[in-house]
Amino acid sequence: MGEAQKGVLALCASCTVWGHSGIYYKALSHVPPEQVLSHRALWSFVFFAIVLLFQGRISALGAALSTRRSALLLAFASAMISLNWFIFISAVQLGYATEASLGYYVFPLLSVLLGRLAFGERLTRAQGVAVFLAGLAVAVLSFGLGAAPWIPLALSFSFALYGVVKKQLPLGPVVSVTAEVALLLPVALAIIWMTGGAGFLGGPGDAAMLMFSGILTGLPLILFAYAARRVRLGTVGVLQYLNPTLQFLVAVLVFAEPFTPWHGTAFALIWSAVAVFSFSALRQERASRRAAMAATGVSAQIR
Repeated sequence: MGEAQKGVLALCASCTVWGHSGIYYKALSHVPPEQVLSHRALWSFVFFAIVLLFQGRISALGAALSTRRSALLLAFASAMISLNWFIFISAVQLGYATEASLGYYVFPLLSVLLGRLAFGERLTRAQGVAVFLAGLAVAVLSFGLGAAPWIPLALSFSFALYGVVKKQLPLGPVVSVTAEVALLLPVALAIIWMTGGAGFLGGPGDAAMLMFSGILTGLPLILFAYAARRVRLGTVGVLQYLNPTLQFLVAVLVFAEPFTPWHGTAFALIWSAVAVFSFSALRQERASRRAAMAATGVSAQIR
């Protein structure tokens, strides 16, 4: 099996874990979301610290926080990812997993828009159409529900802003996330201490599940990082939609959440936006590949 095929398998595995994670957090519905989040931060830090120790890179953690700029960026990233985790856990526990899946569909399209605003990246016509369709989907759902869909908006904005910050950090994914959860630790430990052990009071089953949330958080991220180095960006962009698709199927088929005609219209618009966006990404990737091959051929002729 080639490296690209291994990367695709790793990417599918990471997205499959993320897509089914709602089932895990739904099983912890009797534990308040702030306690679940606190344990997730604690055991994620333990997991990532062990990985860095095994790799002999634990010193990189101190280096990541050594400059004021890096520490501020990591603090903001920590705030955004903790907000994202908290909203997702709360949405699943309260029966809004369908809206949560919509947020993860919108996030890549919102990232494109933020890339244009923050970094001056050009927006292609297809990307502009995809962003417009995503905005229309949110507007339709807002009208149908009689209120703004705060869950998908908060999830997509927090994760997109997280991506903007991450783009400015010259750190690997494991070091970066370890530093982020390290900054969360004081608050997480305070919540665990003030609640007398938090979810651990529910017995050994709850304790084991809360501890395993560290692996559930860390392992797919490592698989994703492995895949990103071996799979073309266009392919990564398309396959990432496996995550919200599985979240949506779990919400509707496993949790039996209500799916109104307004949801149907909004998701039809979102899926159309995803199709336009994915087709454009794959076409750009092929064009870049042809240009690179042509440049290689010209270079060979010159030699």
